[in-house]
Amino acid sequence: MVGRPRSFDRDEALSRALQVFWTKGYADTSMADLTRAMGINSPSLYAAFGSKENLFREAVRLYAETAGAALWASMREAPTAREAIEGLLLATAEANGQCDQPRGCLLVLSGAHPDALPDGACEEVAKIRTDSMAVMRDRLCAAQAAGEIAPSADPAAMAAFYTTVQQGMTFRAREGATPDELAATARAAMLAWDGLAGLRRS
Repeated sequence: MVGRPRSFDRDEALSRALQVFWTKGYADTSMADLTRAMGINSPSLYAAFGSKENLFREAVRLYAETAGAALWASMREAPTAREAIEGLLLATAEANGQCDQPRGCLLVLSGAHPDALPDGACEEVAKIRTDSMAVMRDRLCAAQAAGEIAPSADPAAMAAFYTTVQQGMTFRAREGATPDELAATARAAMLAWDGLAGLRRS
């Protein structure tokens, strides 16, 4: 027997659920919040996604593939490692001025309260964040091999520093910092580049 087709767009429903989790966080998002935003009832949600945790994990992956990927695009596209990192920080500042999305980064904000997440979801968020920092470290290692940064520089420490700055900008955004204020933080962080990269000022 052929099952009845869903009466809703699953991708659209997932996108709406993402907005709720991004705004309220996992623990503070109720099933009523989700069904109301998604325009479906609880049985339909469970049939399509299995559970609140599974829905959140799908939302996290969607975020990483869309809004998160846009923030990190410079890490792939910028001609130099310095421009790649500056691009990430400035993109983070700019994203928080967009009125059609919540402030801050879903992954960073979710990871700030790991006890509020189920174990599987917590591990998934942590892995994406760890993988992102590894992308930055690898870009810096490539820059070191190309002579862009000095042999004495520590790519892992540089990646940790700039990831910490980017994550801090996310929390400031959620607290109400403006894009201009966040951009000023980004520019201030880039003043540390020459010292971290082991470069002499001309």
